[in-house]
Amino acid sequence: MTLREQIRKLFRLFLLLTVLVAVALFSAITTIRLTIHGNQETMPSLVGMTLAAAERTASYKGLVVKVEDKIFSAQRPADQIVSQQPPAGTRIKVGQHVHVIVSLGPPRVAIPNLVGSSLRAAQITAAQRGLTVGSVAAMPWAGNEADQVVAQDPPPATPDVHSLTISLLVSLGEAPPAFLCPNVTGQPLAIARRELEKAGMKVGEITPLPAANTPAGTILFQTPAPGSKIGPEAVFSFQVSQ
Repeated sequence: MTLREQIRKLFRLFLLLTVLVAVALFSAITTIRLTIHGNQETMPSLVGMTLAAAERTASYKGLVVKVEDKIFSAQRPADQIVSQQPPAGTRIKVGQHVHVIVSLGPPRVAIPNLVGSSLRAAQITAAQRGLTVGSVAAMPWAGNEADQVVAQDPPPATPDVHSLTISLLVSLGEAPPAFLCPNVTGQPLAIARRELEKAGMKVGEITPLPAANTPAGTILFQTPAPGSKIGPEAVFSFQVSQ
């Protein structure tokens, strides 16, 4: 056998070996893919089903339903699936767990009477009943001490409400006395100061201004403005003629 024939024979053997290796590799990949995909299912939508129906649907696909939590839901009746993981449409291996959250239905609680309690005591009572204090408004309220609950929504003893949030109105105590601000413009500063301080009010900043044909020390402008509502703690400031 010549050298050329030997080379040709070796080349044919190499080519045949290469083809066999390629066929074996392709077969292995195909087998693996068929094995993987053959043990997968498309995740069905369980949301809105009852727990029993969801378990039957999942079992038909070779999946196992696992309840992760149960929550109150205003959108889903009791025993319906609220959410699932993995979501619908996901490719999932047979035998894998499907994690779901199940509805307990709308929350139903009896509202306690919080009127007359302090804000802190009302918050504690609400928390003990499974309620959340939502908005808290405050305003002066005659006959009630500061920080005392004077109204609530929903009202006390409302049966079987579906909301877990309660709003409160809290007293700031008695409203401070208020009266109309007197008009002292045009008066001499000394006289106005004496009368205001006699009434328990305070005089603050005095600003001199040039004013022709006006006696010195005459009040030209005042703050607060005449006729506005003021309390006993009001502080007057004036602009007076030089």
